Amino acid sequence: MRPGFGQFRVATPEYLRFAAQYGVKDILLNNPSLQEEKPGVWSKKELLKLKLSVESYNLRLSAIENVPTHFYDQIMLNGPQKNLQIDNMIQNISNMADLDIPLFGYNWMPSHVWRTAPKIIRSGAVATAFDYESAKQMPISHGREYTESELWANLEEWIKIITPEAEAKNIRLGIHPCDPPVETLGGIPQLFRSFDSYKRLIEIIDSPSNGIEFCQGTFSEMEDAKDGGIYEMIDYFSSRNKILYVHFRNVSGTVPKFNEEFINTGYVDMHKAMKIYHKNGFDSFFIEDHVPQTFDDTEWGHRGRAFANGYIQALIESVTKENKFND
Repeated sequence: MRPGFGQFRVATPEYLRFAAQYGVKDILLNNPSLQEEKPGVWSKKELLKLKLSVESYNLRLSAIENVPTHFYDQIMLNGPQKNLQIDNMIQNISNMADLDIPLFGYNWMPSHVWRTAPKIIRSGAVATAFDYESAKQMPISHGREYTESELWANLEEWIKIITPEAEAKNIRLGIHPCDPPVETLGGIPQLFRSFDSYKRLIEIIDSPSNGIEFCQGTFSEMEDAKDGGIYEMIDYFSSRNKILYVHFRNVSGTVPKFNEEFINTGYVDMHKAMKIYHKNGFDSFFIEDHVPQTFDDTEWGHRGRAFANGYIQALIESVTKENKFND
């Protein structure tokens, strides 16, 4: 278990120096801003330049999270360009494999992450929030309402095509939960909103390449997370080696209404969660994901991220040393 940094699109010297100074090795790029060698395919040359720039700071480009939605929206919604997009996504994964970038996280949210009005939390910090009643007033996002069976059929077809391709190239794929994890938004069913939906995902095809981008914050928003359910989910998927990496953040509660929190003020016992990952031999990295907006911080949230990352490092050290002491 180790700390990482992510959630930036451009690996500038400033971001990379910040990550190196705060003691991480793993870098996750979120929807990196890269030139395309053709529409829907990142330039392999640009990927190589990105990797070399990360490595120049003695860091590792361990994962890429997300591609632009227009790279694979037709796959999700069974549009007329679906087969072309499948071929392009296979090429993107092949390019990552050739450059030894081993983890690819993506999502099944054509309409992206949704939030409603933000909330003021500790001492005036601002956190994102969600109220399902307000969100129900939002318009249809993709021309019509889609059914859950449609999206599951599209997903299962994709998983059965892409997983063998990824496994052959030693690339692990993981799907981020739908955020917020409610039944539907803007006419699009939010498939990955429950414990059962993820059990269904990993059973589509038995492969180390068919995994989960474990956003603990979003899993904690699920109705299933109540009454200790979040710890059961962490245990279930980490014990099966299905988690690529973890977005280690905290929230106030579950749907239909919640807000994000500081890492140490939400309802989830983060020390207890970390102990479960450790017990199951989880061997990847944790990133801070979102952070509240605090006084005089940057738009990216350097201060908030430094605080969250330090908390993650302390928890890792704590549970690791606890285990050694008990032995």
